[in-house]
Amino acid sequence: MALTKLNGLILKKMMIAGANRLNENKHIVDALNVFPVPDGDTGTNMSLTALAAAKEGEKVNSLSVSEVAKAISNGALRGARGNSGVITSQILRGFAKGLQGLEEANTKEIAQALQQAVKTAYKAVMKPKEGTILTVAKACAESALKAAETTEDIDVFLQKIIEDGNAMLLQTTEMLAVLKQAGVVDAGGKGLLYLLEGALQSRNSIDVIKIEEDVQTPHENFLASVENTSITFGYCTEFFILLKNAEEKIVQNLKTYLATIGDSIVCVSDDDLIKIHVHTDHPGLALEKALTLGELSGLKIDNMRQQHTNRIDFTNSQKQYTEQTEQKTQEIKEIGFVAISSGDGLAEIFQNLGADEVIQGGQTMNPSTEDILNAIEKVNAKAVFVLPNNKNIILAGEQAAKLTENKKVLVIPSKTIPQGITAMLNITEKQPEQIKQDMMESMKNVVSANVTYAVRETVFDGKNIKQGDIIGMQEDTISVISENPEECAQELLNKIVTEYAEVISIYYGADVTQQQAEKVKMYAENHFPDCDVELQRGGQPLYYYIIAAE
Repeated sequence: MALTKLNGLILKKMMIAGANRLNENKHIVDALNVFPVPDGDTGTNMSLTALAAAKEGEKVNSLSVSEVAKAISNGALRGARGNSGVITSQILRGFAKGLQGLEEANTKEIAQALQQAVKTAYKAVMKPKEGTILTVAKACAESALKAAETTEDIDVFLQKIIEDGNAMLLQTTEMLAVLKQAGVVDAGGKGLLYLLEGALQSRNSIDVIKIEEDVQTPHENFLASVENTSITFGYCTEFFILLKNAEEKIVQNLKTYLATIGDSIVCVSDDDLIKIHVHTDHPGLALEKALTLGELSGLKIDNMRQQHTNRIDFTNSQKQYTEQTEQKTQEIKEIGFVAISSGDGLAEIFQNLGADEVIQGGQTMNPSTEDILNAIEKVNAKAVFVLPNNKNIILAGEQAAKLTENKKVLVIPSKTIPQGITAMLNITEKQPEQIKQDMMESMKNVVSANVTYAVRETVFDGKNIKQGDIIGMQEDTISVISENPEECAQELLNKIVTEYAEVISIYYGADVTQQQAEKVKMYAENHFPDCDVELQRGGQPLYYYIIAAE
């Protein structure tokens, strides 16, 4: 019997199945990253956003399609991560608006809701680009309008939408030069279609669909039971290697290697993946080894020493806690700051510059809107500045600002760590809006670059890039390919330092020794004698060096 009405129960089942379908295939979406660097996280961000939406929808015991859609929207808004996740949340928000007040929805009403979804998503992006998830969403909405005129069967209706969406997805390669050059379709559009495919597939299942979650290896008890000084290796590193039917010899060799760089090792294989957990001072080495076997997913790197210190701080007596809370309540500041950064060294730099809260995140670890909201709430100030320090976190910051009710939130659109640091150095004793203007003006003088490695083989800008090559990124361009991080950093300096530069800042990562970094500093001092050269430990994973000239 054909389904002609969508109610809350069916929508809930579709959302859960869609989120699971996207979660199962997020590594495919991640791999569509234009640049072959270890921060292709579109699929991961969309998956986490969709799972957050599905969880909220699951909580609603109602047959009203409007009530379930609203819960899904709320979950997505707070759980949104990265630009792709925020846009996904806006699509779901608009869809919920379009279904508002309905107990059930037919194909024509669903088609109208999809029109509202696209309209809301386009409005959320300051400069919408065609050839992205927005284009695929628009094609799906237009297809829905046409299909609704010819069928009342929701399954047939969805099938047609997915077919037309896939046809548009293939066209995205020709619509954006960067996609054509990399030879890929748009990652966000692919993720959206996985979501819709899962929704359709749920119609063929009579079983109750459960929300799937990534298995995480807990290390909370470990942190609580040791002294900070006794933590031998500082970074708890977890991830999956996507490898089907891994041979026992491969797993054993991987365990042996991990034992040379760390301890607390868990290395287990399943039919489709290998789960890794290791405590190490060099997460990048573990990742590089893993990339020789397959693609990575579910990356999580935590600084255990910093977490342990924070854990001790929060186990003070109730009396101390109460006194601190009362003191904070009395001392409401005019302005406060939230910064996002990865690496304990960078976190300390932001704290020293006046950041009240530092969220650990960045490439491959985009914080959710709710993470940013929680940090804003902790800052005891009338106005709170948020520095995303990553172009993929700006939209989540802006979404958090809109959801904050009890204080003024100003998002500084810092795209890089150096921009954020420069902005913090230019805080003035003025009104919040003027401070924002001064900070944004100061960022214009910063040129940022970084050194990382290639996660796959590709051809980009006429350059043949092999997996494992050291890559120098200048803003959004691959400008250097090298075999050595230090040589790569030196070549980058030659490209970004102009006759007008006065200061060169070098932040070295978790996998770089101070001795190696000193070579880069010495090179900068010798070749650019008119510049002040500053070298600081950033401790960031995956990126050997972050460099700024201003």
